[in-house]
Amino acid sequence: MADAKPLYETYNRAPIVFERGHGVWLETDKGERYLDFAAGIAVNSLGHTHPHLVEALKSQADRIWHLSNLHEIPDQTRLAERLTEATFADKVFFTNSGAEALECAIKTARRHFYVNGQPERYRIITVEGAFHGRTLATIAAGGQAKYLEGFGPKVEGFDQVLFGDHEALRQAITDETAAILVEPVQGEGGVRPLPVECMRGLRELCDENGILLILDEVQSGVGRTGKLFAHEFAGIAPDIMAIAKGIGGGFPFGACLATAEAADGMTVGTHGTTYGGNPLAMAVGNAVLDVVLADGFLSHVNDVSLVLRQGLASLKDRYPDLIEEVRGLGLLTGIKCRKSNADLVMALRSERLLAVPAGENVVRLLPPLIVSAEEIRDALHRIEAALEMLSSKAS
Repeated sequence: MADAKPLYETYNRAPIVFERGHGVWLETDKGERYLDFAAGIAVNSLGHTHPHLVEALKSQADRIWHLSNLHEIPDQTRLAERLTEATFADKVFFTNSGAEALECAIKTARRHFYVNGQPERYRIITVEGAFHGRTLATIAAGGQAKYLEGFGPKVEGFDQVLFGDHEALRQAITDETAAILVEPVQGEGGVRPLPVECMRGLRELCDENGILLILDEVQSGVGRTGKLFAHEFAGIAPDIMAIAKGIGGGFPFGACLATAEAADGMTVGTHGTTYGGNPLAMAVGNAVLDVVLADGFLSHVNDVSLVLRQGLASLKDRYPDLIEEVRGLGLLTGIKCRKSNADLVMALRSERLLAVPAGENVVRLLPPLIVSAEEIRDALHRIEAALEMLSSKAS
């Protein structure tokens, strides 16, 4: 007998149907309004129905939706030029998702050593607690058992060390190592920022050993932390970087950025994509950069994130039995719970505030970057109400 449910049952979906959104607000089919501090898991960087993004998408939809990469796509070139001008990179490859951007990053690193006479250098060192995507290679890179279970042999070529153990990293480097891959801020792993000194140490370690530094800024990039990219806090640059989520503002696409040297093996025929870099995605990506790169935008992110961090610090002091720690960077914020993070997510939902669970018993707060200080304070009131409810139940 056929299963009555047509979708793969890989998600435990909340019983809420949203019909429309505006800014940081979502409205259900029953007319209930929610403050969206999940933002599609850090995707809706400019909130819902941002007029500049809507106009860019509508305008492009009236012209051309899709072209293969066998033809010139002017907005793709324009977006690549803007990304290279704003970052360390010389080259960009556009993808459909963050996982594909990471796959491209892994292939770029391996291919670099192959064309430079060191094909044995293909292994990549990663860090415990990492999350790099759901493809076979990226779950192997992440190394988390819950994502690897049941999918056959782990893809070869990844060596994992403990988070924050610099000496273990150093010892893990061999003659077969091509790169070190890390998230400047682990999102899924529990909103754990790598300290600035560790980021600088990674750059030095890679330089000393002639290997590449790959950064996964899929969640931490495009203004989320108050810098355009989180690695800028350390004053260092990677050789390769994967981005996605916020760069599309809700439209699905990502990109792999690299220096010319790191990308020297990615020649005609070595990699490809059918949909990556299509005109619709490029129109939206350029519109996102119009806003994020505008004067004062990142200052706004830093200002409102300070309001959020100060408010959460006060709540931590008042509810020490529920909140162990507040951590993160900018508007990539985590509440480490002393009790179940799932209970806090549910309590927040009852206060009509959306948040996202993460590893290490953490609740992520990921509001759109256009959130106002007033909306932050509204959210803090809702978080306080949720904590009070949980505190009353426990007593």
